[in-house]
Amino acid sequence: MATDNTPSVRIGILGCDDRPQENARGCGLWAPGYASSLSAAGATPVLLGRSLDGRSCEEALGDLHGLVFTGNDPTVGRYLSEGEQVCAWCREHALPLLAVDQGLQLLNLANGGTLFLDLPRELPEALQHRHPPERGLRHAINVLAGTQLARFYGEGEIVVNSEHRRAINRVARGFNVSARALDGVVEGIEHPGDRWFALGVQWHPASESASGLDIQLFRGLVDACQQWAEPSASPQAA
Repeated sequence: MATDNTPSVRIGILGCDDRPQENARGCGLWAPGYASSLSAAGATPVLLGRSLDGRSCEEALGDLHGLVFTGNDPTVGRYLSEGEQVCAWCREHALPLLAVDQGLQLLNLANGGTLFLDLPRELPEALQHRHPPERGLRHAINVLAGTQLARFYGEGEIVVNSEHRRAINRVARGFNVSARALDGVVEGIEHPGDRWFALGVQWHPASESASGLDIQLFRGLVDACQQWAEPSASPQAA
């Protein structure tokens, strides 16, 4: 019997765990969680814990083909410092990166962007993102045409499970906005071009309230990891 010797794509999961939400109504095709979503997308998940815990980026990430970075509270100094190290290492090695929620915020800060720390106070005219209008912690966003995100979700309006008090203010250097809420608040950013797959989203694509469309995000990450792992590939710093 023929054996497939293709190396399995190993994708790390670093940061805080996704939390169960009330009124969950996920797609039900696989169990919630990043590990289950990565497995469903064809990758081998590697659980790295909530933080590096003193490990160097080389020790923690050196044998991976990609990373899901969910982050930790970016207002806590040690998490900000670690997040900057992780994002810089991924950028230097062109390691494919999917940053989610607090991971998105840390990715933005690490590359020179800024945050709104309290949307209701700093941007009172914005939609109340901690109390979205649709039951189940979901609201509409616009995915911008011509972005990688549009390849996964299609361009235009979709509904996501986005709940957050902090949000991107000034977008990081070298990144483009890929999605906005209907009030203009940034919900997704990405690094342009094909040198580095780096995409950040504010919503929770692996939680109990995720939709069936969200698996496309993980499949896109897996595809990027497979390309990065090709022997002929020679990643360059982005």
